[in-house]
Amino acid sequence: MAFVSPHGLAFDIAHMLAGLLVLVSFMMLYQLRLLALLHVLGLHAFVLALSVAWQAHIQGAPHLYITAAMALAFKAILIPWALRRMVFQMGLHREIETVGGIGITMLAGMALVALSLQVMLPVTANADPVAREDIALALSVVLIGLLIMVTRQNAISQVVGFMSLENGINLAATGARGMPLVVEITVAFSILIAFIVVGVFLFRIRERFDTIDISELDRVRGGQM
Repeated sequence: MAFVSPHGLAFDIAHMLAGLLVLVSFMMLYQLRLLALLHVLGLHAFVLALSVAWQAHIQGAPHLYITAAMALAFKAILIPWALRRMVFQMGLHREIETVGGIGITMLAGMALVALSLQVMLPVTANADPVAREDIALALSVVLIGLLIMVTRQNAISQVVGFMSLENGINLAATGARGMPLVVEITVAFSILIAFIVVGVFLFRIRERFDTIDISELDRVRGGQM
């Protein structure tokens, strides 16, 4: 039986958590109901928090534990809860309209993952073994987040895609030996401010047009031209 060194085991766990984040991104891509999508968003942030906490352990970087705690508190709990409140208050318990079928969207997601690995692994050939695979998987999460924003016609689901994209950026930053703590805190509060602004605009759009479906807003705008 082959012996697995603790160092190698630490790498395997880091890669497993990064791969799990990609898998949860596909779960987000597959969801067609708003509430289910928001539940998966919370799971996505929870996996990110686990990944960042593990990176803090193997890197010996205590400040990353603060980043993990912020991801757990704000992204896994606070923001999904606030979005669920918006869904209930707006009466949006319905399916999300997508551009194209779910099958085509999932195939596009798999193609983006393959593209990320194909592009990033050769570029980072001389990088740290943990950072190399984590950055490639983080790019996959970012691209799937962009795909969610492009293929979903509901404004809240596009906010979810943006949050998924930002989670991928965080994964890449921590895998590449992290960002300074002051930068992480600044980015976190910027996201919260942006989230509050988005929430205000969603309610205003709902009051004005009685919908937050982007395609409906485009038709209204076209009729006024």
